[in-house]
Amino acid sequence: MQTKLYDLDKKELGDVELDDLVFGHEVRPDIIKLVVDWQLARRQAGTHNSKTISEVSGTTKKPFKQKGTGNARQGSLRQVHMRGGAVSHGPVVRSHAYDLPKKVRRLGMIHALSAKKEENSLLIVKNLDIKDAKTSLVSSKMKKLGFKSYFLIDDEQVSKNFAAGCQNLFNINAVPQIGANVYDIVKHDCVVITEAALVNLVARLK
Repeated sequence: MQTKLYDLDKKELGDVELDDLVFGHEVRPDIIKLVVDWQLARRQAGTHNSKTISEVSGTTKKPFKQKGTGNARQGSLRQVHMRGGAVSHGPVVRSHAYDLPKKVRRLGMIHALSAKKEENSLLIVKNLDIKDAKTSLVSSKMKKLGFKSYFLIDDEQVSKNFAAGCQNLFNINAVPQIGANVYDIVKHDCVVITEAALVNLVARLK
């Protein structure tokens, strides 16, 4: 399929071909969700922890004698039902990551890009080159594109001036082509791909 090629001022520079095998799929939200959940699970720190009875600081002395007090018998002040005691079946330090087949991860990218194309929120630009590494310059150019947040995909590395200029902008995330991922594609209102990155991205996903 054909789509317009723009510069960062949204001036048309001609047409560019989009591969139907990557940008023309009927969108499967279930596959996109599978990959997003997998990504977010890998991001979780997993540092939550609670103390077992062996880790709680306290005496090992029996609180009171077994019989004759009128109270329920107790053997330790560190038990889970005692104030300041241990936690029963509490969280432990662990990784939340799990495996997801590469084919599913690849399909997730394809369907996420197809969804953006279907929503008309996918733009192909010539490059991300700007004269100065200024935040105001990047911000003004992004406003011309007409969206609220942007995920920009450049080729092997992001244009130096552009990368420096967008560091302090919360609504702009620019990555090299290898860093393109489903979560960021779905999260941002608009996906911007450079002409050079498009070639390598299609080759990676086909």
